[in-house]
Amino acid sequence: MYEKTFPNKRFKHTIQFLKQHIDTSASLLDLGVENPLSDILKSEGFTVKNTSGIDLDLDTSEIENSQADVVTAFEIFEHLLSPFTVLKSIKADKLVASIPLKLWFASAYRSKTDMRDRHFHEFEDWQFDWLLEKSGWRIIATDKWTNPTKKIGIRPLFRWFIPRYYIVYAERIK
Repeated sequence: MYEKTFPNKRFKHTIQFLKQHIDTSASLLDLGVENPLSDILKSEGFTVKNTSGIDLDLDTSEIENSQADVVTAFEIFEHLLSPFTVLKSIKADKLVASIPLKLWFASAYRSKTDMRDRHFHEFEDWQFDWLLEKSGWRIIATDKWTNPTKKIGIRPLFRWFIPRYYIVYAERIK
């Protein structure tokens, strides 16, 4: 199903990674509002509940009150001012999170029309790992992938070889 859904490569990698580490019988709290990826996860057999759209920098109550087995956070931490606070508030023992990587040849993303659609953080992989470790998580597995485009130019050429996305499976340190 996700083969024809934009952005299909990111969705395909995300779902494959999730299925490698999380059984479909686990309940998921997906940080962020319902979106095409959460719909695909449901069609793949996962039980998914999304947060309602509250500002997670200001209110982590939905995370703290969740009984989900696993928290997923797909391309959300870069939008938060304080991802550390959100990571500390998670009660589940398992986390699968992905981020777009900081690219030396492209500036941070900032939508000109949607004030919420901006990247406050753009991480390198080691920075995200450190954030997870400092907030009480032990990294079990990681993966990276590229995001090539069919455009002409030096930046589109780099996107064929330089990883754009980073995904992590982590467990809470007890």
